[in-house]
Amino acid sequence: MSGHSKWNNIQGRKNAQDAKRGKIFQKLSREIYMAARTGGPDPDGNPQLRLMVDKARAANMPKDNIKRAIDKSTGADGANYEEITYEGYGPGGVAVLVHALTDNRNRTASAVRADFTRNGGSLGETGSVSFMFDRKGYIAIAREDLDVTEDQMFEDVINAGAEDLQTSTDVFEIYTDPKDFTAVRDALEKKYDLANAELTMIPKNYVAVPTDKVEQFERMIDRLEDEDDVSEVFHAGELPEN
Repeated sequence: MSGHSKWNNIQGRKNAQDAKRGKIFQKLSREIYMAARTGGPDPDGNPQLRLMVDKARAANMPKDNIKRAIDKSTGADGANYEEITYEGYGPGGVAVLVHALTDNRNRTASAVRADFTRNGGSLGETGSVSFMFDRKGYIAIAREDLDVTEDQMFEDVINAGAEDLQTSTDVFEIYTDPKDFTAVRDALEKKYDLANAELTMIPKNYVAVPTDKVEQFERMIDRLEDEDDVSEVFHAGELPEN
């Protein structure tokens, strides 16, 4: 696991994400719909739907929005969405993965390609960068006002079934196997307030974004995240903390 803290990137982009809350709800509704349509409308019997509902609640999505998305999945006239992953490079050669949920493959591919090329990046072929990432569960626990030693946290994390713990002055970062994520999260939630908990793609190695490319790189990521059909964007870029 790279020594770089994913927490820095999360904090650095939090304000930008908050500004897009309405669009985030729209995307979460689509993900909930897809999970319910694929595995059934009961979160207790559909682990993927439970994860999506938890994700929506963490984003403060209204309960009525969640219920509508699940109810829509049981209708015969629902849209036919498919999941697609795009791979490419941003400015400075930074690896980028884009997960999309779309009912029009051509529309989405055209939009994603334009976001890459107009901002100094390039869209690659399938498999060109995905091998640079690992699918992991990620949990963050802020250390502010938390009276617990690193040894105690390590014991709790391992007992919960996690794979790894990384510690900085600000945060405890826990990594899990994807299949163990829900169990680890639920166990830690009983003792701690979780600042972040998600299934994500973790770069095997981070690459520093060149100083003269930071603005262009961030603009490209913003444009990709702003696309209606894009659900998640992951990158291996290490951005300056300021």
